[in-house]
Amino acid sequence: AAEYLVMAAILAEVKSRMLLPRPPADDGEEEDPRAELVRRLQEYERFKQAAEDIDALPRLDRDTVIATAFVPDRAAVRLPPEVDLREMLLALHDVFKRAELYTRHAIKRDALSVRQRMGELLQRLDDGAFHPFEALFDPTEGRLGVVVTFLGVLTLAKEQLVEIVQEAQGTRDAGGRLLPAPIYVKSLATGVVPEAIALPDEFDDEPANAPGTGN
Repeated sequence: AAEYLVMAAILAEVKSRMLLPRPPADDGEEEDPRAELVRRLQEYERFKQAAEDIDALPRLDRDTVIATAFVPDRAAVRLPPEVDLREMLLALHDVFKRAELYTRHAIKRDALSVRQRMGELLQRLDDGAFHPFEALFDPTEGRLGVVVTFLGVLTLAKEQLVEIVQEAQGTRDAGGRLLPAPIYVKSLATGVVPEAIALPDEFDDEPANAPGTGN
């Protein structure tokens, strides 16, 4: 309302000055009373155009929305789940079933050394990669070979020479029965000659340093 009254007063002043006789000016020129009004109108037009230009710019939450995404921490180290002994025994049971297919009568049986088998396992795992637990067994050796290999794996794990991990979740067979999750074994002594490692021989009948034992 105040701005309206001011504008009305300015228009009244301009109108009165246009109607009143103009006194002669000293310099011969008289300022046009409408010039100030024209200047204000031009300034208002500039501000109005600037406001329209600003309003035409993209506005947050009106024309654009800030996108957010969750990025997992790639530096986080996920430790493999601990292996349950029951899961290892279930996997060993499957190996036993395959070994029974090769069971046969033999007149002479070669003695198997747990210590020697431990050295063979370290050589097989020397690449530093994870190997399936079942791949460490040779079913053609029969139940005795499976037991010797299993004792060798347990002894290496006890001596912290191998790492045994298991997947977090198992799979189901065609009948819907939940199968044990796969187990993997990895050597922690890669690049080391097995002969240079003092392997225990608590499961062997003869001492490791006895002559002629071949251990």
